[in-house]
Amino acid sequence: MTDWPLTRVELGRNIALDVIDTGPRNAPVLLFLHGFPESHRTWRHQIAHFSDRYRCIAPDQRGYGGSSRPQDVASYTPDKLISDVFQLADALGVDRFTIVGHDWGGAIAWGVALLGQASRVERAIIANAPHPALFQQLLYTDPVQRAASQYMRAFRDPANDALVRDHGLGGLLAKAITWDRPAAAMEPGERAALLARWQDRDAAFAMLNWYRASPIVVPAMDAPFGLPEDWRAPPLPPLHIPTLVIWATDDEALPPCNLDGMAAIIDPLTLVPVPDCGHFVPWEAPDAVNAAMERFLANG
Repeated sequence: MTDWPLTRVELGRNIALDVIDTGPRNAPVLLFLHGFPESHRTWRHQIAHFSDRYRCIAPDQRGYGGSSRPQDVASYTPDKLISDVFQLADALGVDRFTIVGHDWGGAIAWGVALLGQASRVERAIIANAPHPALFQQLLYTDPVQRAASQYMRAFRDPANDALVRDHGLGGLLAKAITWDRPAAAMEPGERAALLARWQDRDAAFAMLNWYRASPIVVPAMDAPFGLPEDWRAPPLPPLHIPTLVIWATDDEALPPCNLDGMAAIIDPLTLVPVPDCGHFVPWEAPDAVNAAMERFLANG
């Protein structure tokens, strides 16, 4: 198991992140954002592969690991999480970078790319994270995606807080998540470390606050299907930086319907499906992810 030293980076507003910062300092920057319920270790295979030629920066995002873990829900709204990324780049003296994200880290990466495409973000690489202009529509209209996202309702329900206090995050995951396809793909040491982190109660509630602060609406399965009359699509601009979307096609949380419509709002777009792979594609299929990134970075 490859380990890299973590650097404590102060962002201000009483937020500090533990960060991997490895690779040549004068090299192009890849800034990696992990998802729920993981850590910077999500990207261990990619950092090992690219850090001889790229400066690889991978934080434990706010609420995770040893990074700051405010307990109030309001500290986890998307604007604050996106701001953390730009402040981290500022603190490390990074002007321009490629943003790389998976799952919740991918959701934040979309926001970083959309806000920074005219100035600081050169490229975007997104792995199994829905585009914010498309995901809400699917939750309203698509039975498969709505069913797959019902766990989010459980994560938001304060009635489950006692379960988390008694058993850690793992207790709630066991109740709300029915898919555990990648268990055999994770190295035993990585899995043991992840399970240990889930026992930290402050971190557990901080991680859940990412869901509780999100404006995304997840209707119950018995709610009508269709867009509400008063719903308006978010006023997001098209994305006009080179963008690679890597999508594991057997993701039970985010099925491939999330790809429909992407080509109309992202140009240029490179789409690489990864068959026979579940949600955690960066470490379930690291060779495929590394190869897709290599081709993309070489062309842009």
